[in-house]
Amino acid sequence: MRTEIAIVKTKKELKRFIKFPFQLYKGSPYWVPPLIRDDLEMFNRKKNPSYENADTRLFIAYRGGKPVGRIAAIISYAANEKYKTRNLRFGWFDVIDDYEVAQSLFRAVEDWGRELGMETLTGPHGFTDLDPEGMLIEGFEIIPTIVGSYNNPYSPVFMEKYGFSKDVDYFEFLTPVPRETGIPEKLLRIAERVKQRTNVRILKFKNKKEAMPYGEAIFRVIDEAFEDIYGTVPLTDRQIRYNVDKYISFLNIDLMKLAVNEKNELVGFLFTVPSLSKAFQKARGKLFPFGWYYILKALRTTDVIDFYMAGVKRKYQGKGIDLLMIIEIVNTLIEKGFTYAESNLELESNTRVQALWKHFNPHRHRARRIYKKDIPAAA
Repeated sequence: MRTEIAIVKTKKELKRFIKFPFQLYKGSPYWVPPLIRDDLEMFNRKKNPSYENADTRLFIAYRGGKPVGRIAAIISYAANEKYKTRNLRFGWFDVIDDYEVAQSLFRAVEDWGRELGMETLTGPHGFTDLDPEGMLIEGFEIIPTIVGSYNNPYSPVFMEKYGFSKDVDYFEFLTPVPRETGIPEKLLRIAERVKQRTNVRILKFKNKKEAMPYGEAIFRVIDEAFEDIYGTVPLTDRQIRYNVDKYISFLNIDLMKLAVNEKNELVGFLFTVPSLSKAFQKARGKLFPFGWYYILKALRTTDVIDFYMAGVKRKYQGKGIDLLMIIEIVNTLIEKGFTYAESNLELESNTRVQALWKHFNPHRHRARRIYKKDIPAAA
């Protein structure tokens, strides 16, 4: 049956684009549905400030009038300016087990790339590295975190068949919380020396209101700390305000650690969130009528914590600030009875962070890949 590719132009088509994975992964014990409202906002030009320096074209593949695949093509003007490239990104790639459908979707993306004068294609990733990125290549039988993503094992096969090759890999780790043994004495001694040498301390908040004034500073640290990290783009002022509203107000103050210097300036941060993966599966993409109940229940009962994000200002990197935050959060996790900590994406080259965690016996259980290929000239 012939595959037809359509560009998403209407709100009805956007909903079809967003809901296709619900059809593709129906019954999968490993896929974690996103909140439909979040994805609708992601591709809303009026609401998502990423459109200030980027554009998208969304494609749906049809057979016999039924959706069989989707892909988002993203041109990040900010990324191309930063890296001096002519690159087109892709993300939100989901497809049935049929290579011809995947091939048709990638050809549509490449056609748009040629129209724009682009020379290369990379992905999966989004507008910024705060969006879902990386294709699963290891860990297909492990439920991901809510900021991760899932794909079937045939997807990487399709990528290589189409001519993509590895650009970078990310690793994800599962680490037991040392409830019985406690934090190694060696790390505690090092942490004390770090405090004395740097005069950096970890803030403690009585309520969320006390933490909110640090919101914009957190994303300023993200911009600086991640500047040289693969694929990152600088955040605009509007993106920073948007992400403060989206993330900071919902975090548990006990599970976020902020490091400040003697002037009370933010120099580092670490965010963790109780695992909501199973709650999101039960919510099935909707907060109402029961999604909120499953999420609130998970916040109280799960014994797995997700390490969402961490960063340290460049001036303070390599001075042990990340160790101070890790010790503080591990103490909190022990106190609150968590059993496991799960990391999100860590670049394979990020050996400094991996060296810190080695004292807690981490187990690498997932890997994701960003692929790259040249966009061929028109035939």
